[in-house]
Amino acid sequence: MSTLNTTNLKNPSSGSNNIVLAADGSTTIATLNSTTITGTSVRGGITSGTAVASTSGTSIDFTSIPSYVKRVTVIFNGVSTNGSSNILIQIGDSGGVETTGYACGSFNAGANANSTNGFDLTCQNTATATWSGNIILTLLSTNAWSESGVISSVASGYIGASGGAKTLSDTLDRVRITTVNGTDTFDAGSINILYEG
Repeated sequence: MSTLNTTNLKNPSSGSNNIVLAADGSTTIATLNSTTITGTSVRGGITSGTAVASTSGTSIDFTSIPSYVKRVTVIFNGVSTNGSSNILIQIGDSGGVETTGYACGSFNAGANANSTNGFDLTCQNTATATWSGNIILTLLSTNAWSESGVISSVASGYIGASGGAKTLSDTLDRVRITTVNGTDTFDAGSINILYEG
């Protein structure tokens, strides 16, 4: 299979480009009656972010998420912290990461937790737990996002299942992974995101 790299497609008898592919992924299509269709409706596929080693720091940010995105999957691979504060996902827009207004619940056998300052993923975190799995953020309507997913720590036998919702003040463009107390540091594993429009 080969790949054709181009930004314009043109009929030889046409006076202008019939299809223009912009760098941001948007597409303009000139129709037969000389009108144009411009936008993101012809987008498709899944884009991978760059995996980040979760081996230091109190938070990990993924920024510059395109405005057309309707779903973000956060992928955990052997992620650990040096404490017992629960792992948290927060989302944000051009005004920054939002730290209030979440409605989230998480569950592990024998324990549960509720959170208003982020999507709480692990209601029984420990310093020896290493977490793997996927959390999915889905756009419900204008700036309103839902969260659901499962991550597990095989060594400790813990499973963190969670679900929640959060409405942002503007278009989502960033995701932060941190802890509830904001001071525990990451010390193992890696995290990445996939996004799609």
